[in-house]
Amino acid sequence: MIRFDTLDKKPKIYNVAVASAAAVVLLVITAFAGGSDSFWLSNLILAVYFLVVIVMLVRAFFLQLRYNPYSYNTIYYSGFSLLLLVLAVRHGSLAVRYLGEYSMSGMSSMMFFLQEFALFFILITAPLILAFSAALFISNVSLIRHEGKRLVNILGIILAFLLVGGIVFVAVISDSSGSELEVMIHDIITGTVSIIYLYFECMIIGVIIASAIVVHYEPEKDKDYIIILGCGIRKDGTPTPLLKGRVDRALKFRAQQLEETGKDLCFVVSGGQGPNEVISEAECMKNYLRSQGIPEDQIILEDKSSTTAENMSFSRDKIAEAGGLEGKIAYSTTNYHVFRGGLKARRVKMRAVGMGAKTKWYFWPNAAVREFVGLLTEHKLKQGLILGGMIALHIIFTITAFKLRI
Repeated sequence: MIRFDTLDKKPKIYNVAVASAAAVVLLVITAFAGGSDSFWLSNLILAVYFLVVIVMLVRAFFLQLRYNPYSYNTIYYSGFSLLLLVLAVRHGSLAVRYLGEYSMSGMSSMMFFLQEFALFFILITAPLILAFSAALFISNVSLIRHEGKRLVNILGIILAFLLVGGIVFVAVISDSSGSELEVMIHDIITGTVSIIYLYFECMIIGVIIASAIVVHYEPEKDKDYIIILGCGIRKDGTPTPLLKGRVDRALKFRAQQLEETGKDLCFVVSGGQGPNEVISEAECMKNYLRSQGIPEDQIILEDKSSTTAENMSFSRDKIAEAGGLEGKIAYSTTNYHVFRGGLKARRVKMRAVGMGAKTKWYFWPNAAVREFVGLLTEHKLKQGLILGGMIALHIIFTITAFKLRI
């Protein structure tokens, strides 16, 4: 099992740029020097390039887990590795298929295959997306039956329709006819829509992989503090099943740590008082911990926060006041919230590993969608650069392909 937070130096993948530059140079030389028989060789170069980058991304992925698993890099490395794997298989099969055939021009045909990669990936992964959408829809119907009709309870249904609608839209607009210019403009628009859809599809895949890894990770039994992230409480001031699950998960971890190492820890209960709550979430958790036999001097109260970011920031301040920032820190929350909780902890320069409490099966998918939407609001510049770069490359490939064909 990979141990988190065991690598001090952040992994770099600048070698991907070097591999990309080398692949472009080889493609250009092959296309213009190889003539009509270079199509198979161009695809072979692409297949090898994608495989090399996959190796780099997978290596960076495992290094990232050791350095900081709660990172957007974890999402990107895992999500886009699958995309490149599909492309590597595709171009490798094309190289084998057209080996020895000389009826195609190398660069122009290769450019047309490359510029439509987003559409190809979407259609090839459509069965998985349809199955995922069906699961989202079914879980949301069950959630509505148990929790009532509220906007937040239909987010999964909305996402399911968007995913299916995107596949249908891309498939319908993929065919084109008309003049050379009209076809090029159509392909640019179609490809741009496909790439936007592709980007968010890779993000969903990456979030699922990253969340699954951090949820199933069991922190080392050497912790000095465990932060419990608050959520809504009942009208009488007692914990809801969701909040009770988070506290019970922390209590279970403490019991296991005591049994295995004999080391005790302090609880940091974090959560302010909402407008319809009789006491703060922190006070509610403190009362519950006291009822479970936890001494008051082992409970640190943080009762001002109202968001996950404030949970982590204010809890860090409380731990600093106690002189414990040099100690080992963990946090307990619900399973779907572990990854984003870790992101917020790292944002305030706090190294903490998470553990997730289980929740009802029908509640998890909808909550995961909310977490995914929340993650999309982070790192807008980085996401804009990646998505913008993908669209720009698609436009360049499309125009180049048409120029070469003309």
